[in-house]
Amino acid sequence: MYNGLGTNLSNLWQLSNAKSRSISPENFTGEKGKGGMAEHGTGENCARDLGIGWKVSPSIVVKAGTTLTMADIKCSGAIKHIWLTPTQRNRNCIMRFYWDDQENPSVEVPVWDFFAYGLNQGTFMPVNSLAVCVNPGSGLNCYWEMPFKKRALITFENRDTQDMTLYYQIDYVETQVPDETAYFHAQFRRTNPLPYKEVYTIVDGIKGKGQYVGTYMVWGVNNSGWWGEGEIKFYMDGDGKFPTICGTGTEDYFCGAYNFDANGKYHEFSNAYCGLAKVSRPNGLYDSQTRFSLYRWHLSDPIYFEEDLKVTIQALGWRNGGRYLPMQDDLASVAYWYQTLPNAKFPTLPDNDYLEMI
Repeated sequence: MYNGLGTNLSNLWQLSNAKSRSISPENFTGEKGKGGMAEHGTGENCARDLGIGWKVSPSIVVKAGTTLTMADIKCSGAIKHIWLTPTQRNRNCIMRFYWDDQENPSVEVPVWDFFAYGLNQGTFMPVNSLAVCVNPGSGLNCYWEMPFKKRALITFENRDTQDMTLYYQIDYVETQVPDETAYFHAQFRRTNPLPYKEVYTIVDGIKGKGQYVGTYMVWGVNNSGWWGEGEIKFYMDGDGKFPTICGTGTEDYFCGAYNFDANGKYHEFSNAYCGLAKVSRPNGLYDSQTRFSLYRWHLSDPIYFEEDLKVTIQALGWRNGGRYLPMQDDLASVAYWYQTLPNAKFPTLPDNDYLEMI
């Protein structure tokens, strides 16, 4: 019988033995018939006249300098959807995912960047894609399917100096997972500034068999003029100096063209597979650097690798005489991929001061 994985419009009619479960502050374990039973929580004062079952525990306070276990699921199954909204809008909150008792996390990303919303200052930025959605006012949604065979552990670290309130819900199914399953991974990196004539590394050190499925970037330009002539390159399965896949330009990789220019200015867009979801423009006072929030999901065109993978992108603009200018920009990225376990240990995340975007 259908196991409930890979759900889409063409198979919603199929019966399945999968069991739907959900973890939230109203049911921390996801147990059947155990939701809404809290006697204490962030809403208990509001529910004092109504009692248990009336939104007593809709959220949780994550103390400064502590790590919350959001979910610890011990079965065979898959994460199907994650929704959350944290009160802090910075990179001081880190999500980590561990699959099947692995020592090293397979996901380690600042929360907002994980949901393709790293450029989150100022006005609201909608993201309307199949993999993630960001909805008013700060509803962060993830639809990456994440199967596991015996355990899924998801943590949320508050590295801030202030306590914060977190609302969240993790929807998953208990079901049989095929032997040939690959595991979801996501890794964050940030370089500011990129050294002159160096190439930015989105991810490297991937070892195993799998497929690369997406890139998110916050690109802060430190020069005037156009910045997106650089090529993205995928080095796989023993590639040396030259990659197997080489793109033609930054805006081309993110599925735009000719500088994202429409009517003489940058034009935001957001769709199922790609987007320039936000342009942060100088305002003549404190907002002095132009920044771009870009995503590209390889949902229909995953990049398969057998043994290893490295992904880089050049930062290139223009200088006098029609020559390329190697840029020294502020670059941050999240790489998304599926692979066999075990995964290699990720580089250590920088401290809060280095991650801060000002």
